[in-house]
Amino acid sequence: MAVVAEHALPWVMPSLRPYWFNLGMYGVLVFFLVSGYIIPASLEKRGDVGAFWISRVFRLYPLYLLVIVFVLVMAVWVPVRQEVPRHPSAVAAHLSMLLDVVHIGAVADPMWTLSYEMVFYLLVTALFAGGMHRRSGMLAIVFGVVAVAAGLVLSAPLLPGHWPAVAAGVVFVAGLVCLITGRFRTVAAYALGLMALVLLLFGSFVPWFGAAILAVMFTGTALYRWERGTAGLGPVVAAAVLVAAAPVWSAQAGWWWVQPDVWITTIVLAGVTFAIGMALRGRRVPGVLTWLGLISYSVYLLHHPLLKYLNALVGDLKSVTDTGRAALALGYLAGMLTLSWLTYRFVESPAQRLGRRITRRSSSSSHASGRDIPVPG
Repeated sequence: MAVVAEHALPWVMPSLRPYWFNLGMYGVLVFFLVSGYIIPASLEKRGDVGAFWISRVFRLYPLYLLVIVFVLVMAVWVPVRQEVPRHPSAVAAHLSMLLDVVHIGAVADPMWTLSYEMVFYLLVTALFAGGMHRRSGMLAIVFGVVAVAAGLVLSAPLLPGHWPAVAAGVVFVAGLVCLITGRFRTVAAYALGLMALVLLLFGSFVPWFGAAILAVMFTGTALYRWERGTAGLGPVVAAAVLVAAAPVWSAQAGWWWVQPDVWITTIVLAGVTFAIGMALRGRRVPGVLTWLGLISYSVYLLHHPLLKYLNALVGDLKSVTDTGRAALALGYLAGMLTLSWLTYRFVESPAQRLGRRITRRSSSSSHASGRDIPVPG
């Protein structure tokens, strides 16, 4: 909802938009901390790379593909973003979700964060395959150092052109088939992890930012290790300092929200929010928050296209009264939340149930044939 506010307020209620921190980046950083905390734990609990990836595919892709189709159909009215190249590389980049790390614009702007989520999945899978997945604190620090260094020396992607997106798409699909079927699984895990790392550092729109995001995600994992009593908080503090310092000397840091005061404030607020969440995790969660959590993926993917269409329909709001703007904002929120609930109910939830059935069937077949998959570490 913070990301929704970041996108909606400049148009509907510009006077309410804060500039002492970035609402959207605050929401994104909280999300990446939570994802870093949960995803490795999920993989380790399953102990099965194939089951993990079946779950991820059925969790992410059905709604994602539906939104892509929706935006393309609506392009007869509102054209697809200019940042999306009219080239097969755009298809490959959307197929792999590695959009930002192959410098390809997404059909819906918020999809850029899925690039780093996918990079994290691929890296965690490679680390799991090699039995190195418990070194989260060290990895958080390493990516923090890389973020600082990348900001100093890189000002543009070192892998230009369309070919990285196409090559990555081919490797991603082939590797994913191997991970799910179990054929050449370890080789595929290493290859995909290496590809993700190379693209993150040399193919991203903003290399320091991509490395900083990975540092934040591995910080979330380090917090999971600390909570379980298997690691200390030292790496968390070190990674936080490095992420805060990453844009200070960067050649690619011209945006208002990466100025030191705004950037650090945003990071601190995200960390405090995560800490409050951990402190209160044993308490009963209000039903409305649970509901928002259930539909949050739909909200995230749908809110920006819907806002664009509403903007195209209504136009400039300078002549509209504050009451009229408030009514428009409430109407937009009500419509967006209703549609998000519908897509969760009829797209996300059925797809997740199907994924779980396929996972159970796959696991049963593996046990029956004696192909139990050991848990590294």
